[in-house]
Amino acid sequence: MGVRTLVKLALPGIPVVSALPGIRKSGGAFDGLALSRPPVVVERRDVEAYADVCHFHASGSRDTVPLPWPHLLAFDLHMAMMSDRSFPVAAMGMVHLENSITQHRPIGIGETLEVGAAVGPGLAHPKGTKFELVSTVTSGGELVWEEVSTYLRLGRGDTTAPWGLQLPEVTERGTGWRLPADLGRRYGAVSGDINPIHLYPLTAKALGFPRQIAHGMWTLARSVAALENRLPDAVRVDVAFRKPAFLPSTVTFGAHPVDGEHGTGWAFALSKAGSDTVHLNGLTTAL
Repeated sequence: MGVRTLVKLALPGIPVVSALPGIRKSGGAFDGLALSRPPVVVERRDVEAYADVCHFHASGSRDTVPLPWPHLLAFDLHMAMMSDRSFPVAAMGMVHLENSITQHRPIGIGETLEVGAAVGPGLAHPKGTKFELVSTVTSGGELVWEEVSTYLRLGRGDTTAPWGLQLPEVTERGTGWRLPADLGRRYGAVSGDINPIHLYPLTAKALGFPRQIAHGMWTLARSVAALENRLPDAVRVDVAFRKPAFLPSTVTFGAHPVDGEHGTGWAFALSKAGSDTVHLNGLTTAL
């Protein structure tokens, strides 16, 4: 996400400026929007940089990409859709609620991928309106990866609407990870997500946070990395983001196997060390 896109995302959320022609969001009818990018070749150096910052195994010798990595290819499309004049609400301040990724098979280094994304009309939520950004990645016409990223615009909600993903509770508090103060800048450098809330205390405070917070997609990726050698090639990962992880801080990761009506997998959670605060809940399911 470049500075120009960041400015386009921010302007509709600024009082007075948001009312100017060409910036004002209509809040009216929205039928949806779909975008795609030119085919992209998976480059080893890009994959290794991501694998290193997210702690995936053997980044220097792997032949396939980490399971969440294709999100980076769709991220610019997400930002372009939410900054489009037709998108009905201001994107800055939207909350990333959930993420569901389905990997149909591993993607190899050197593959040429076609990436598309679409968003439909807003859906009712108890705390506002949510938007589901659906991304697809194909290789030679074969669907290999897909994702649903759910964002919430806080506002007048519908108390009868569903809250979202229902995931198993995880009480294990196992491995501890120290999250450094510069983690948001490091992940932003490889992901392109340079939202100010992730960068410095000053930029985060300007947007209402006491200090910078970790990217939700980094917490997802770091959790998947901890389970990587236990996941099958075809798998779905569902995550609900609960509370932000401030930087620096220490978090704990816990997981346990599950075997339920929807299949086998792992339930996992990332929590604040020494606290009941949960940063994310997740579930993997073998396909």
